[in-house]
Amino acid sequence: MIGLLQRVTEAKVVVAGETVATIGPGLLVLVGVQRNDTHASAQRLLERLLSYRVFPDDAGRMNRSLQDTHGGLLLVPQFTLAADTQRGTRPGFSTAATPDEAARLFSTLCEDAQRQHANTQVGVFGADMQVSLCNDGPVTFWLEVPPDSR
Repeated sequence: MIGLLQRVTEAKVVVAGETVATIGPGLLVLVGVQRNDTHASAQRLLERLLSYRVFPDDAGRMNRSLQDTHGGLLLVPQFTLAADTQRGTRPGFSTAATPDEAARLFSTLCEDAQRQHANTQVGVFGADMQVSLCNDGPVTFWLEVPPDSR
């Protein structure tokens, strides 16, 4: 499972002209689900997202996590993160989970996140979304959790 996390001052998701999710300071995470990802992969990714130290402490060092700051968490499904880009000029998607499996695992990730972190918002799986953000720093990290990570 892949999480492209971005520290933001604000972020929102709009679908068909309607804002469906918005956060203030926190993390916007684009989530890609790969073949063979499991519930355990989703749980491990969430653990890392909530505890990853990307927020500044009093000395200005990235030493505080989302759990420490109680910031917003916006999870947005993005199947293109699972693309195979090793060859040619067109991405391949054979490494991505099937739409049904990806929807199930993304939903599981979101439900777990909402239970563990009160300030969680989510995008809409399969929708044409417009995602707006103000990247703070900019700070962006790629987290990848292999299926056998537990």
